Amino acid sequence: MPTIPASKLGQNNVSASQSSCCIRLHVFYKVVIASVIILVILQYCFSAITESHKYEPWFSISHPQNPPNALGKPIASSPTGSLFERHENESQSSASTNATDSGGNLPKCPPVPPHLEGPITVHKEDVSTEVLERKLGQSLQPGGFGKPANCLAKESVAIIVPYRARETHLRVLLANLHPLLRRQQLQYAIFVVEQAGNGPFNRAMLMNVGYKEALRLNNFTCFIFHDVDLLPEDDRNIYSCPEQPRHMSVAVDVFSYKLPYAEIFGGVSAMRKEQFELVNGFSNLFWGWGGEDDDMANRIKFHKLHISRYPTNIARYKMLSHKKEKANPTRYKFLYSGKRRFKTDGLNSLKYSLKKRELKPLYTWLYVDIGSSKSS
Repeated sequence: MPTIPASKLGQNNVSASQSSCCIRLHVFYKVVIASVIILVILQYCFSAITESHKYEPWFSISHPQNPPNALGKPIASSPTGSLFERHENESQSSASTNATDSGGNLPKCPPVPPHLEGPITVHKEDVSTEVLERKLGQSLQPGGFGKPANCLAKESVAIIVPYRARETHLRVLLANLHPLLRRQQLQYAIFVVEQAGNGPFNRAMLMNVGYKEALRLNNFTCFIFHDVDLLPEDDRNIYSCPEQPRHMSVAVDVFSYKLPYAEIFGGVSAMRKEQFELVNGFSNLFWGWGGEDDDMANRIKFHKLHISRYPTNIARYKMLSHKKEKANPTRYKFLYSGKRRFKTDGLNSLKYSLKKRELKPLYTWLYVDIGSSKSS
């Protein structure tokens, strides 16, 4: 039997030792990679659960023919009965449930409202103010204040509608919005901020006024800035405020249900109180159509926030036909110089005169004099 030299034995031992070390390192790397993957998955799950408590729709976001409700039961995509019949049934059901809880404290509302329908029928027909108030006002407090009857809402939401001479659109919006907000189990109020006079319309300034005046009546934590001509098509588009500012009217029918451009923040948008204060509200300088929402998007980006959005199959709206306002000829100049004015042009420079405030059955009416473009 041949004798193996000692040098060869030493080499074999070294090779075996190196091979064993490589195997151990390989196993170690596998363990590290697996641990990282598990941590990422756990973080994702934790984020999803956290966001769900802010009413994020992490449940089904598909558009089936008969979408399930929050409990998984299929519902009709075109519910039977008129808008008002459904609203009355919901009000009676809530009142009945509330009666059983009258002896004790109400529970907190669930993260996912149980009566959401998903895609909903949008009603564009005009209804008289008297009919609206009779059918919808019975479940509201004066000023358009609503709240769930059988649970405590997570936050208080002020919906600010800049307005002038659009009576039909306002009635149609109220007819669609109040039933949706009730199904979403929100504590809310609608503020219609009407600009006095016939000068150029200043949408952004009216929203600043609505924010200020709403806080005089209640300590709202969330603010929805809402054009009067946009009607939501899906009640999973929750009217609340997440951790980041939210652009809500992502997919509008007149734009073929596509986002016109990435930075858009107009139409319907949501911001928390602290976020709106941080960016100093909207600019007061945009008289006429256009520019103010892009300026707000720039303010959001400048302050290290970002715009969040629901998927396009949820954040859908129909736009009522209307004549466009005259475009603001100086909007691009103010947009380009906006960064220099963020700290001085906004909530802290707002000047207006409140001429009337009235708590109507379906909304709080604010009639304000904001001056004119020449005096700004």
